Amino acid sequence: MNNTLKAQIEQVISLTDKEFDFIFSCFVFKKYKKHQFLIQEGEPVPYLFFIDTGLLKLVFTDNNAKEHILDFAMQGWWETDLKAFYNQSLASMSLECIEDTQVYALDLQGYNRLRKELPKLNEFFLDKTHKGFIASQQRILSMMKNNTTERFFELQERFPGIMQRVPKSLLAAYLGVSRETLSRLDLK
Repeated sequence: MNNTLKAQIEQVISLTDKEFDFIFSCFVFKKYKKHQFLIQEGEPVPYLFFIDTGLLKLVFTDNNAKEHILDFAMQGWWETDLKAFYNQSLASMSLECIEDTQVYALDLQGYNRLRKELPKLNEFFLDKTHKGFIASQQRILSMMKNNTTERFFELQERFPGIMQRVPKSLLAAYLGVSRETLSRLDLK
């Protein structure tokens, strides 16, 4: 049984061991290597992923082949191309491992089965959805109103320890600046 996922669920709702056994029966454990894709743009998105260990980046590549990092995802986080997952359509972005990663993958059928057969999980999924939506709104607002230095410090706050785990080129792509601009920042 995954203690990280169990602990996260228990922060929102209380469940019995039997209910947790049912929950984990709906997930598939998967391992990925650094640089491996969990989702690739233009392909189907079969899973919603709970990250057990590792670090990933959610990336959109524009028409000029420039990568824009929408988000990083680390242990205890959920990630997918949500629109493609829920609509069972093709991905508009990619999810790639920055480090070797282990995940618990939940397909749409399992997700719907969990929600139907264990209705109190709806509260958990709603909580995760609300928090994810709020984080997305905050990121958009930050990109619109904050300068690069302010966004850099927000990045450090949101992703503790990320500076030691991610190359500056990826940090710059997340912040929406060049690597050179990031290197010139006065970050005292």
